[in-house]
Amino acid sequence: MTQTQKPRSAKPPAREPITQPRLGLVGWLRWMWRQLTSMRTALMLLMLLAVAAVPGSIWPQRSVDPVRVNEYLRENPTTGEWLDRFGFFDVYSSPWFAAIYLLLMISLIGCIVPRAGQHWRTLRAQPPRAPRNLHRLEAHVTTEIAAPPEVVLDAARQVIGRRRLRVRPTEEGRELEIAAEGGYLRETGNLVFHISLLAVIVSVAVGHLWGWRGEVILPEGETFTSQAARFDTLEAGPWVDENTIQPFSLRLERLDVAFETEAGGAQFGAPRLFEGQVTTTDAPGAPEQRQVLGVNNPLHFGSTSVFLLGNGYAPVVTVTDADGRSLGTFTAPFLPQDDTYTSTGAIKVPAADPQLGFYGAFLPTFGGFDESQGPISTFPDLVDPRLALGVYEGTLFPGGRAQSVYTLDTAQMEQVTTDDGDASRILLAPGETIDLPGDRGTVSFDGVVRWGGLVVRHDPGRLPVLLSSIVLLGGLIAMLTVKRRRVFVRLTDAGAAATSATTTGATHPDSGEATTGRGERGVDPTTRHTGLTVAGLAKGSDPQLQAYLDALVEEISAEARTKDDA
Repeated sequence: MTQTQKPRSAKPPAREPITQPRLGLVGWLRWMWRQLTSMRTALMLLMLLAVAAVPGSIWPQRSVDPVRVNEYLRENPTTGEWLDRFGFFDVYSSPWFAAIYLLLMISLIGCIVPRAGQHWRTLRAQPPRAPRNLHRLEAHVTTEIAAPPEVVLDAARQVIGRRRLRVRPTEEGRELEIAAEGGYLRETGNLVFHISLLAVIVSVAVGHLWGWRGEVILPEGETFTSQAARFDTLEAGPWVDENTIQPFSLRLERLDVAFETEAGGAQFGAPRLFEGQVTTTDAPGAPEQRQVLGVNNPLHFGSTSVFLLGNGYAPVVTVTDADGRSLGTFTAPFLPQDDTYTSTGAIKVPAADPQLGFYGAFLPTFGGFDESQGPISTFPDLVDPRLALGVYEGTLFPGGRAQSVYTLDTAQMEQVTTDDGDASRILLAPGETIDLPGDRGTVSFDGVVRWGGLVVRHDPGRLPVLLSSIVLLGGLIAMLTVKRRRVFVRLTDAGAAATSATTTGATHPDSGEATTGRGERGVDPTTRHTGLTVAGLAKGSDPQLQAYLDALVEEISAEARTKDDA
């Protein structure tokens, strides 16, 4: 017997390699645009913007305090140089911060525009038809009502109307069906929220570009005019023309400050009154006005506001040379360091040869010397004032660098010593004059005046930010509280109760409990019964959907019984 040989299997045909479609330039641009305008990217950019703003609160900024920036660069030459290269001293004007800001705005616009168009089309469209099998929806209720179908249908329409649901027009062959939808305010609130967020970002940008903020220390009896050169510090936006600053003048006639004087109390020394009596003019040549400037009572000159944020003392000191010639009378503001107004400051005498500088403390109520703190004050008001100073000579402004009015740069100065070789220290009372060591002249403490710390601000984005934030909050509330729901109602004519004994009760799909019609409560058994099925769909998570449908069925049943009895 010859063994049958198995035929060799045919060689499978060679498969052609799969060629992936190429996006091309337009495809890649479309993909990049979709990624940029996604909500996930917008949230990531918003978080990145918050993180990018952190360095602005860690390192000093040139626009706010250029003196501290220069000091940081001198003290940290290596680290400071690299930080300066990456713009960490000009965070809010740096290219990388502006790039994040602009990308966030573009992303929000890209999210809002298509969603707004889609929402508009949804508002104009009719609710969808009821699906064939309502029992397959995530939430549904089936029951039976002892009333004719036309009565139940009318009751259902009235109940749905009271719940502000939009109903689809009745179609032929679907007379016993109702398709309704509500909760459009949810998506409206979502769009309002994002539009308001974009408005807040734009308003902040407007305030940064066209806004400015200036600070000035104004002693009693002196006048301030709103010119760029008169501010102690001026922080102006990139697009601000300093020549267009609102013109006005303000003279601080008197600064009224009162402190708690009840000894032994927890509030001893606490401020009780803080306001300034000022004379103002809105423009050159305008009539003068007497006004009160307080902590919560700013002055307004057009779109510019003036705030009173601080106060302190300014000793009045006169310095003469060895020949008795006056080198100047100086009203130097001292900066409070504690609640008792122990204040530090500097007096600079550039007319002296060599130049003189005094640095020390002003004490409103002299309380002696502490071993660790030095001279101290025991009360913030002027009870027993003293001026404690150290004397330095040399170059006041090394390298021509700007410095704070409260500090003395002693890098190129030496402390003056007495004949015994000890460091010279001076303690002056009002009206007292003391000779400087080494026949350098005299220094006199003529008196003391108060000063007010004024902040002048122009922010065109302030009001838009406030209004946008209020609208944003309203949109957020609507987005979180309103539920988007679709409700479908279908009726079936169950006939008379006597001929339909098996349909006198309906079972809830979840609980299994029976709902009994009117035929079991002694009503005429020939009354027609109507089967009612109500189902719903929710957009997003809605744990209350089943409870909503239960309440809807109860209202329809009650309304139908009322109409049938009538």
